[in-house]
Amino acid sequence: MADAPPELWLARHGDTAWTVSRQHTSRTDLELNDDGVAAARSLVAKLSGRDYDVVLTSPLRRARDTARLAGFPDAVVDDRLREFDYGSYEGLTTAEIRESRPGWDLWTDGGGPGGETVQEAGRRLDEVVARIRADAPTRALVFGHGHALRILAARWLALAPAEGRVLLLGPAGVGVIGSEHGRAAIRRWGL
Repeated sequence: MADAPPELWLARHGDTAWTVSRQHTSRTDLELNDDGVAAARSLVAKLSGRDYDVVLTSPLRRARDTARLAGFPDAVVDDRLREFDYGSYEGLTTAEIRESRPGWDLWTDGGGPGGETVQEAGRRLDEVVARIRADAPTRALVFGHGHALRILAARWLALAPAEGRVLLLGPAGVGVIGSEHGRAAIRRWGL
């Protein structure tokens, strides 16, 4: 359909030391570990063989390196694709956060002091949605981070940012959002 949104491909970066230890990582610019490098290279088979009108990446090294290793060294950096800002919870696990803030949930409570809310991240990622819809008539590819990509997917689907909570995407995972009858719809998830 002429009014259908472009197809959106989302690729999460490969493992880092902190994804393995389950520490919240936003601004800390970690490199991929050996498994993360291998997983990023394995994305070549999943992502090649298609034309992408736009290929974007987070500015953080783990996403940029994943893009390069997956065969997209010229991915355009978009700062709005950075990971959800956890504020003072940076580097902590959910269990550690809940020691001082029982019942904490990212999707309802947001980041720690100095961090952002899910709604703030949603507004930031709405700008990315608008950019892709303006620049990609048929297909876009985005390299990024676990929580930010989940929020981006929710916004692409016209859902509230917090609905990203149901869209798990593991390290080096791929999600594809196509359309049906002119509306965005999940085609494949967690490839």
